[in-house]
Parts: sequence; C-alpha cells; structure tokens
Amino acid sequence: MINATPQQLRKAADIQEKIQSLQRELGELLGSPSAAATTKAPKKRTLSAAGLANIRAGVRKRMLAKRKRNVVKKPRRKISAAAKARLSRLAKARWAAAKKAGRSKL
Repeated sequence: MINATPQQLRKAADIQEKIQSLQRELGELLGSPSAAATTKAPKKRTLSAAGLANIRAGVRKRMLAKRKRNVVKKPRRKISAAAKARLSRLAKARWAAAKKAGRSKL
C-alpha cells in the first residue's frame, strides 16, 4: 500500500464509498437497528420540579452551614503596651545594628 500510485488510491477510495453506500441501502431495506440509531439524537434527560427543589434545598442548607462556620471567629489576642514597647525597642536595635554594619536590609 505504501507504493500505491495516486490512481490506485483514488480507485480504492471509490470502491470504499460504493461499499458504504451499499451497506446503507442494505440497512434501510432490512431495517437494521444500527442504521436507525445513528440518525436519532440522544434523548435528553429532564428533571422534575420536585427534584430541582430538593437540589436547591440542599445547596441552601450547605451554604447556610458554611456561613455559620465563617461567622464564629476566635477573639484576637491582645498585646500589652509594655510588650509593644519592648518589641519596638528590639526592632530599633536591630535596625541600628544593620545601619552601623552598612546594610540597607536586615
């Protein structure tokens, strides 16, 4: 088949088309289910109003539960004024040491 000429390839394609058309005709004559099944579109599935309501109710329930989880937050820890002042002193000392060493970053 690799060494086939273009004329041979064209003839093979013509024969294949004839075979396919004859198979279609035979299928129409005999009423084969495979020929009928290829022309029909697949049936669409529908959802009842009750089914849709159940889905919506479930979504609402999950969203409400999620919202309730997000509302409950832990109280933030408070830091005393003395602790803030101590941290500030330490940070200033670190910056002073960095500047003294000639660095622009810590």
